[in-house]
Amino acid sequence: MKTTDIEYHADGVRLVGCLAVDETKSGRRPGVIVAHEGGGLTDHAKDSARRLAEHGYVAFALDYYGDGKPLTDISQAMPKIGAWIADPTGIRARAHAALEVLLAQPETDPARLAGIGYCFGGTTVLEMARAGEPLKAVVGFHSGLATSRPAAPGGINGKILAQIGAADPLVPPEQRAAFEKEMTEAKADWRMILYGGVAHSFTNPAADALGRPDLRYDKSADERSWRAMLDLFDEVF
Repeated sequence: MKTTDIEYHADGVRLVGCLAVDETKSGRRPGVIVAHEGGGLTDHAKDSARRLAEHGYVAFALDYYGDGKPLTDISQAMPKIGAWIADPTGIRARAHAALEVLLAQPETDPARLAGIGYCFGGTTVLEMARAGEPLKAVVGFHSGLATSRPAAPGGINGKILAQIGAADPLVPPEQRAAFEKEMTEAKADWRMILYGGVAHSFTNPAADALGRPDLRYDKSADERSWRAMLDLFDEVF
């Protein structure tokens, strides 16, 4: 397994993502963008990229803040995220630049691309889908579903899977209903899985250390959601 830090630039910012590829495998393979949680690029997203590489994908864990480092203070995230929710132009540009990095890798099959993301990273890959990026599958884990720039009818190229904790106060029922309406009007191939009694950040074991009841790891939901992602990938690839 080889991991490589790659510097790239977008939206006037220096970004550093992490590429994971299994060098024991040969030939081109599907490429997957991995977008990190709101706290920044940590081992959580990098480990997901490595696991995907073990499954035979080439994965690039993007950086949407800058310098490839997590935020030292989580309160720094909300002004940035709020601005991107109000106007997704910047986050779409940063995600597109990451996709270009992935496409530049000799192992990547440009006809087989996907994106996954956690928390606002899930929002990020959903914005990629709304922007018409050539992703055959997009998977959001405990992802924010709201947008100020809804998908146009016929504008989404791939299949959408949103995986949400039913007890997640950051993605309440009304936000889920609005997403359902948006995806239906866009004529997207979409699905949503709700995990009963599960809160936000259910895929991240480090969430419990924050001491917030709305952020809680759930081993069962973590494992089920990963399998659901792999099932979708098997379907589209």
